[in-house]
Amino acid sequence: MRKKIIVSVLVVLVIVVGIIGYKLYKPAIHNKENKYIYIQPTDDFTKVKNELEKMGSSTSGFDLACKILRCKAPKPGRYKFKHGTSIFTVVRMLRNGDQDLVKLVINKERTKELFAGRMGAGKRYDVQFDSLAMISYLNNNDSLKKFGVDTNTVMALLIPDTYAHKWNSTPDKLMQQLYTAYKKFWTPTRIEKAAALKLTPIQVTTMASIVEEETNIKADKFKIASTYLNRIKTGMKLQADPTVKYATKDFSLKRILKTHLAVNSPYNTYMYTGLPPGPICTPSTETIEAVLQAPTTDYLYFVASHLFDGTSVFTSNYSDHLKYARLYQTELTRRMDSSKKAKQQQPQ
Repeated sequence: MRKKIIVSVLVVLVIVVGIIGYKLYKPAIHNKENKYIYIQPTDDFTKVKNELEKMGSSTSGFDLACKILRCKAPKPGRYKFKHGTSIFTVVRMLRNGDQDLVKLVINKERTKELFAGRMGAGKRYDVQFDSLAMISYLNNNDSLKKFGVDTNTVMALLIPDTYAHKWNSTPDKLMQQLYTAYKKFWTPTRIEKAAALKLTPIQVTTMASIVEEETNIKADKFKIASTYLNRIKTGMKLQADPTVKYATKDFSLKRILKTHLAVNSPYNTYMYTGLPPGPICTPSTETIEAVLQAPTTDYLYFVASHLFDGTSVFTSNYSDHLKYARLYQTELTRRMDSSKKAKQQQPQ
C-alpha cells in the first residue's frame, strides 16, 4: 500500500513538473513580423505582458518564470523576441538586459545638426534619446572637452563604420563609443605622419573632409591633398568650393557664384586663409589616408576635366589652370545648352 502511495505521488509530481515545464518552455512568442518591444525605466512586467499579448503571444507561466528566475522588474531596453521563443527565455532576457542592439552606420555626415536629426524613436538611428538631446550635447563645449574637441571639431570624432549600441544609451555613452573608435584609428604611426605634415589629427580630418567633397576618384584624392598642402605651405587661400557650400548650408549647389563667395563665414576658404574651423563632413578612412600619404608635388591648382570623366587636371601655374578651366566651362555650357534644346524638342 505504502509503495503504491509513493508511486502515485511520484506520478503526480512528474505530471505537475511536466505541466510547469510545458508552460515555461513551450513556444509562446508570436512575432513573425520581427517587431520590437520597448521597455522604459518606469515599466513593469504588466507592461511587458500587455505588449506580448498585443502581438498575439501567450503569457501563460510568465509570473512563475519571474519567481523562478528571481526577476522583480525588466531591465529597460529594446527587445526583439524571436517567433517561437519560450516564456522562460523571454523573462531571462528581460532579467539580463539581453536587448537587441541598435546599429549606427556612419558614412558621410555633413553637419552635427543633420547627424543629431537622425536620432530618436522610429528614426534612422532608433534610440531612446531624441535629436534635441543629441544636438544639445554636441553644442556643449563642457560636454566635449574631455574628448579634446569643441563644437566646431566634434564631427572629426566620427570615423565612418558600423557601430552597435543599446537603445537606452545616452548621447554621452554614444560619443564615448565613437571616441574609442577614433583613438583606435589614430595610431602612433598615423599621428607621426600628421605631425610630419605639421598638422594635428583633427586638422588632417578637416582637410580630408574637403578632399572627400571634391572627388570620388581615389587617385585624385592624393593629388588634391597635395595641392591643398602646397597652398597652406605657400600661404595661399585654399579656395575650396565645398567649403563655400558648407558655409551657405546649400549642399545642392552645382556652381559657385560671386554671391556665394561673399558669404562671411570662417568656413569660406575664399575669404579666409588656412583650414576652416572644423571638418565639413565625415571623410572616409581612405581619404584620411590620402592626406597622410599625399605625394610631394608642385601642384597649386586643379579643375574638373573637360572630358567629364570625374577626374581633375592639376597644374603648377595659373595660366595653365585658366586654360583648362576655360575648356571645362566651354564643355559645361555646351552640355547644358544641348540638354536645354533636347527638352524643348520633346513633345508637349
